[in-house]
Amino acid sequence: MRQIAALAAHPLIQKAIGAYNRHIWHILSEDGKYPMFTGIIEAIGEITHAIPVEGGVSLCIAAGPLDLSDVKKGDSIAVNGTCLTVTSVSGRSIHVDVSRETLLCTQGLDQPGGRVNLEKAMRFDDRLGGHLVSGHVDGLGEVITLEPVGGSCLLAIRAPATLAKYIARKGSITLNGVSLTVNRIAGKEFEVNLIPHTLEKTTLRELKPGSKVNLEVDMLARYVERLIATEG
Repeated sequence: MRQIAALAAHPLIQKAIGAYNRHIWHILSEDGKYPMFTGIIEAIGEITHAIPVEGGVSLCIAAGPLDLSDVKKGDSIAVNGTCLTVTSVSGRSIHVDVSRETLLCTQGLDQPGGRVNLEKAMRFDDRLGGHLVSGHVDGLGEVITLEPVGGSCLLAIRAPATLAKYIARKGSITLNGVSLTVNRIAGKEFEVNLIPHTLEKTTLRELKPGSKVNLEVDMLARYVERLIATEG
């Protein structure tokens, strides 16, 4: 614990935290201009149509129990952790476009019948229940195991080597849009615990060995790396 406290007090870490906080405050104060999320899933939706269009695909997503009363064209919604712009709302469905570039670095965004985790962009006065999530997927991880442990499940993921350096024990990670805490890490592999509520309210319970998942690492880790690079 003393080692962790000493690291947290390091001037470089303190500088990174300060820069991170200023950046986040700027983003949230521009309410709606720079959408952010919390990683707390609001509903599970289903892709009902995936229509190829120039430059990507147009999706129709049945929003399930997601409250659409305040959703309009131009709003941002995280779909499996990917920030997408609503092009229209019709009844209980939303329509979004996904670019070819996004399709290449994500999973689960182009298959009719696919179930997806949904979260509306947070507002300036919202509570932060998970951690700050940008909705920009960093890469794909691969499920190694999903094993029951009591009423919970232990999920082991293999991350790309380029992202593993940003993942730390007790740090935050986003999987398919879900904010989780890393319990253990060994090389490129890490483990998270899925409590019963998470299993019930998200699609993570449907994963199996070999499944691909959208990963977004904690933004603070990138701030630390940038400061080390510029001041090292």
